[in-house]
Amino acid sequence: MQPAGKGLVSAEKGADRLAPVARLRAAAAEEERLIEAIELLFFSYRDFTSDPDTILEEIGFGRAHHRVVHFVGRNPGITVAALLDILRITKQSLARVLREVIERGYLVQQTGEKDRRQRRLYLTEAGAELWERLVAPQRERVRKALAASGPGGETAWREVMFSLLDEAQRPEAEKIIIKEP
Repeated sequence: MQPAGKGLVSAEKGADRLAPVARLRAAAAEEERLIEAIELLFFSYRDFTSDPDTILEEIGFGRAHHRVVHFVGRNPGITVAALLDILRITKQSLARVLREVIERGYLVQQTGEKDRRQRRLYLTEAGAELWERLVAPQRERVRKALAASGPGGETAWREVMFSLLDEAQRPEAEKIIIKEP
């Protein structure tokens, strides 16, 4: 017969030996969830960009052209310097894309009224039509996703997306994204 409490002590020691295994399993499960979330982001981005990619391919443009058209469409009169800050690409890369978009008649560049050194960008009528063609399927995809997420889904999604941004960049991104009526 065992002394009183001895079985209890053995069970506690056994539990102590299992604790690291449980922690490892929990950590592995957490890592797996994070990898799944990363992959979900990749797959979502792939499908989110697929419709515009098809339209862009038809006219010989790529995603860099899309980003330029999008941000000029959302920010008429944006300066080239401000667009560079948003896109975070080299001046050479932006110059090439701007040249192509301007030559094809989707964008115009005007000298700033107050500061003649500034170059301000505007969509032409063709550019506005292209912007609408590109954003329409994305807008519909986001609309459906937010509706499917239920009450609070949009708020949670925005919180996650803003949290993915570098903390120092969040105020700037919010200022660019959220337009006052």
